[in-house]
Amino acid sequence: MEDFYEKACLCTLNKAFGFKPAIALALLSHIGSAGELFRMSAKDKETMIGNYPKEASLISARILDETMRELERLDKTGVRFVGWSEQAYPQLLKECEDAPVGLYIRSSTPVQDLFGECSRNIAVIGTRDISPYGQEWCARIVEGMASVPAKPLVISGLALGTDICAHRNALRNGLPTIAVMATGTDEIYPMRHRKDAEAIAGSPGCALITDYPPGTKALPIHFLRRNRIIAGLSKATILIESKIKGGGMMTSRLAFSYNREVYAL
Repeated sequence: MEDFYEKACLCTLNKAFGFKPAIALALLSHIGSAGELFRMSAKDKETMIGNYPKEASLISARILDETMRELERLDKTGVRFVGWSEQAYPQLLKECEDAPVGLYIRSSTPVQDLFGECSRNIAVIGTRDISPYGQEWCARIVEGMASVPAKPLVISGLALGTDICAHRNALRNGLPTIAVMATGTDEIYPMRHRKDAEAIAGSPGCALITDYPPGTKALPIHFLRRNRIIAGLSKATILIESKIKGGGMMTSRLAFSYNREVYAL
């Protein structure tokens, strides 16, 4: 029961500081656990996070109770929340100073088995307006990955163009793949990729993941926040094609800032 309480506290903290994850991680580092934050008196809580009144208003017993009921509902639909302090939380992502406090994960594979060998995680990313040349080489690169003895985990963002090309070719070649979503797990975007999302969620070693709570719709700012998770989960990032100010370039810069390997076609 205590584990569930801490999980619910982490989930609520993730909702409150989703766009300020470094603040949430600093709080956890200072007080030791999310549960301790919720056990604080109103005065101590205000002293701790008074500079963030909007976020602080969500650190309440009422919101925590709503989160507990939400987690119970999600569990019945096969969606798990993995918090920062849990062993199943991906260690590569944990190295990043702006990592989310937790992740919602939809998968047919137990969450503790998804991120075991993080050194094999490779992001394949790029523009939505991928050229025929980019499509061909995205497919050839992923196919090449499938031929090595230590099979990598292909990570991308379920978007049009490069992302879906990477996911589909991973599945076609028997590679596990993870789609990092810019919505809640119940909101597939774009809708035309629903069949692909279902295939990913139902395939061994694959998953749909997000740090956004259920009901979150696709907004431009959500994709920017999502990109750091793609970069943070990956030991290496391969950029297929990108506009100068495209999301692929942003994700590559993030990967470089995390001291990860970055390659470009």
